[in-house]
Amino acid sequence: MRLPKRHQIDLLDNPVLPVHKRGRDLLYDPALNKGTGFPDSERDALGLRGLVPPQVVSIDDQVRRVMENYRRKDQDLERYIHLEALHDRNETLYFRVLLEHLRELTPIIYTPVVGQACQAFGHIYRRARGMYFCARASAYFREMVYNWPEDDVDVIVVTDGSRILGLGDLGTNGMGIPIGKLSLYVVGAGIYPEKTLPVMLDMGTDNAALREDPLYLGDRRPRLPDKQFYPVVDAFIRAVRERWPHVLIQFEDFSNRHAFQLLARYRDQMLCFNDDIQGTGAVTLAGILSALRITGTSLDQQRVLFQGAGSAARGIADQIVAGMRDAGLSLEAARSRVWMVDSQGLVIRDRLKSLAEHKRDFAHPGPPLKRLEEIVRWVRPTILIGVSGQPGAFSESVVRTLCQQVERPILLPLSNPTSKAECTAEQAYRWSEGKALFASGSPFPPVDYRGKRFVPGQGNNLYIFPGVGLGAVLCRAKRITDRMFYAAARTLADQVSEDSLAMGSLYPDLGLIREISAQIAAAVWQVAAEEGVAQIEPPADLLGQIKRHQYYPRYLPYEAA
Repeated sequence: MRLPKRHQIDLLDNPVLPVHKRGRDLLYDPALNKGTGFPDSERDALGLRGLVPPQVVSIDDQVRRVMENYRRKDQDLERYIHLEALHDRNETLYFRVLLEHLRELTPIIYTPVVGQACQAFGHIYRRARGMYFCARASAYFREMVYNWPEDDVDVIVVTDGSRILGLGDLGTNGMGIPIGKLSLYVVGAGIYPEKTLPVMLDMGTDNAALREDPLYLGDRRPRLPDKQFYPVVDAFIRAVRERWPHVLIQFEDFSNRHAFQLLARYRDQMLCFNDDIQGTGAVTLAGILSALRITGTSLDQQRVLFQGAGSAARGIADQIVAGMRDAGLSLEAARSRVWMVDSQGLVIRDRLKSLAEHKRDFAHPGPPLKRLEEIVRWVRPTILIGVSGQPGAFSESVVRTLCQQVERPILLPLSNPTSKAECTAEQAYRWSEGKALFASGSPFPPVDYRGKRFVPGQGNNLYIFPGVGLGAVLCRAKRITDRMFYAAARTLADQVSEDSLAMGSLYPDLGLIREISAQIAAAVWQVAAEEGVAQIEPPADLLGQIKRHQYYPRYLPYEAA
């Protein structure tokens, strides 16, 4: 992997970075600004003397000041704005703050608070970040990509804002999602900040309230019909691949009707994946594999029931089926152990003609049941997964019915943000009398029950997508395969310690994300080589090489160019 020009010098014994800006121009460049961290020698050489306070402050003290002010905020949205303001003025410090306080700040820069930020995006907007490709300008996409100043981009996260978390159509307000995801790529995997690009494909919005909001920043037309939608996406893909031939494109928060088709359309042509489908599937499978270490059972013995049958459900189901097949089941036998519930009730064979394509493989012979409690009683699942965005769907009666049928049920309410979770951690532990093996999509605090402290794990895609992306980029993969995500899931499950399992946590400490991402990247690279899609063979010291390529936020010495 070729390092960014600005950081290649970082590997030398005496790194000095030539800069072409001086004075206020330098202070206003977030990629180069050090604020009060400029030493006296640089203040003299770069025309900064008198433009910053005289005291030279270390980056550690700058981090301390940022967090002191952050913790004075009494609302999460204000905390989000505070961090994004730092992102806009000093990128290095922003990522250092995130890296050193990851557990505390991840829920702010991403789920659940990013949902609030997206809902208010037009009202809290401060400064442009990333690129906006409006459908009306699709004829100019090939020229527009050259407005972006970086010639070397590794990762693009793109959304059309049509299904933001569990909040629905937020139009261009959904830009907070690509911005947040790419911050996690930098912090979690060590992708270099300037090699990332957040993108909004503005296809209009069907959210009438947004179209009437005078501060809404997107196209106020209704969403494009499919016959116009796909040509716009094609134009975008052609433009970015022409400018950045090796770029990884991550599709994020597209509606169900488009998410599957986009993945099928491009996955065999280029380097891309859908995090809602494949990333969610892998992180959920990892949590299940961890839980099975507690129950002492195998994946092929499980019966799985989904409340919800959208893109996340299909992605998780496919990963579970892959795991069951790895354990020895046939494709048909594995799928027969997975059931789904949609808005019309249990997904069964009798409904086949009316079902969306992505549900049909999991339509089995069964009765036309509608209530979740009676469905749980009939299916007798060992694993209950919520991806419906329906808060409270896992009621007390549902959880108690589940516990009557299996000694240690695996209960995974994964809907985001927190307000959409099918049940809370406290509800799960109390209603199951401490028997449930629990993980959620949004974070919940520890729960004390009957003298024991349970520390619920979060099935956060942050555990998966940065490492997958890093591995794919470093080996210059031609495409991303299902085996890569399966390898990522197994690698993540292997990182969960016995101490974590004893507390009921099905995922490792998020503070270890750099190590986790490096391990996943190594597994992905190895699979890519085995499948013949890696353009760079794995080096002898694979893990060491990966770690040496990870960006670490620190101030480099500057000199006038």
